[in-house]
Formats: sequence, structure tokens, C-alpha cells
Amino acid sequence: MAIVHFPLRLVSSRMLAPSVRHLAFARDDGQPLDFIPGQFVQVHFNYPDGTPTKRSYSLATMHDHAMAPGESVEIAVSYVAGGAATALFEALDEGQQIQASGPYGRFCLMPADTNRRYLLIGTGTGVTPYRAMLPTLHALMATRDLEVVLLFGARTPEELIYGEDFRAFAEGHPGFRFVPCYSREMPRDPHPDDRRGYVQDVLAEFAPDADGDIAYLCGNPNMVDAAFEALKTAGLPVPHIRREKYVSSK
Repeated sequence: MAIVHFPLRLVSSRMLAPSVRHLAFARDDGQPLDFIPGQFVQVHFNYPDGTPTKRSYSLATMHDHAMAPGESVEIAVSYVAGGAATALFEALDEGQQIQASGPYGRFCLMPADTNRRYLLIGTGTGVTPYRAMLPTLHALMATRDLEVVLLFGARTPEELIYGEDFRAFAEGHPGFRFVPCYSREMPRDPHPDDRRGYVQDVLAEFAPDADGDIAYLCGNPNMVDAAFEALKTAGLPVPHIRREKYVSSK
């Protein structure tokens, strides 16, 4: 898949959490963005002094790639106080353009996988690629006996981005479990699959299996490292633990 540079036009945006915004763009050169769920784009811009810089954002777009390349380019952006990228997105109105390139990355479901279960583990905006994977998981679960557990770490219910999408998918797919893990505050009316604590601590409840599981880890570097060690201890071979760390930058 070739890396290309292209303009993106903002179509719509909405807040997902107090400091996370969902942004929906369209490629403004008339071309679709063909990507594999789990990949990311880079947004290119300049610091106030003119120095060029870029930021990476996983694609959140839910699109059935069996049909055709999609028109929409959706990302989740964490707002960082004083951040240069935050200033860029805060000043962006619907209809305006930014410059991007991509797609990049190999944090994707592999067509040759024959595992019995995926453990998808994420914190914060690290769950964004899992949203993009939902149509692929739907197709996989329809064609083979596959279970999926999504462990999502958030501090509070307000920070559970895309929670409605994951819960709706779980309700429509008996083999998919959505397990929010709250480190600071539980919901007032908890779902039976809600848990208190960090994802890396809740992981043990699901008994990672060396023979049947493939795990994906995305988000906070401390969580990724801790969950990686827990999975290795459980016997998962390193090639079956796929990682992507999110490091915020100004």
C-alpha cells in the first residue's frame, strides 16, 4: 500500500470525553483512503516559528473494506494544554483543510491468524484502532469460531471513548466481550462486564492462553509494558503479542 500525501477537509467533529475529540474528515483530492484497520495517518503542520512537525493518529473509521475503499477519515485527538497539535485542531472549522499522509503501520489483524481468541487491550485513545477493526472482526466471527475480549482502561466513565460502539457490537456478537476497566470511578449503574482497576490487573481473570490467544496492546506505555510482561509470563509467544505505544507530545 503506497504512502501518499493528501489534503483532508474537516466534515464534522464531536467531543468523546472531556479532553478527546472525534474528527471526521474527507480526502479533499477526490480519492478514497484505502487502509487496513489498525493503521494510522500522520498530520503535517508547522510550529509557530515555522518549523515543520507531524503527529500520528490511528484511524477510527468503521468501514467494510470488502465493499470498496472508504471516503471518510476519522481520528480521535487528545487535547493537551499548550500543545501545538491541540492549537491546530482547536482552530480548525468545518470545511477547512489540513495536510496528512499515510497510511502507516502494521498494528493490524493478520489474515493468516488461526487463533481461537483475540485479547484486545487498550487505554485512552489507544482503543481507536479497535473501533476500526470491528467490521473485520464481524466478518471473521461469521466465518470461523473466534472469540474476542476487548479490555479498555479508562479513569472514569466520562473517559470511555467509543464505549457505545463497543457495547453495541458486543450486544450483537455473543463471542465479543467488552470489558471497561475503571481505575478511579465506576459507573453509577455498572454493567456486569465493568471492572474496577487497571487493565493489566484485570487481564488475569481472562486466563491468557499460550496456545489459543493473540493479544494486541495499544495505549499508555506503562500499561503496554506491564501487560506484555503478564502475557509473556502466561506463556504467549512474543510474535503473538502485538504492540503500539501512544506517547503524547507537545
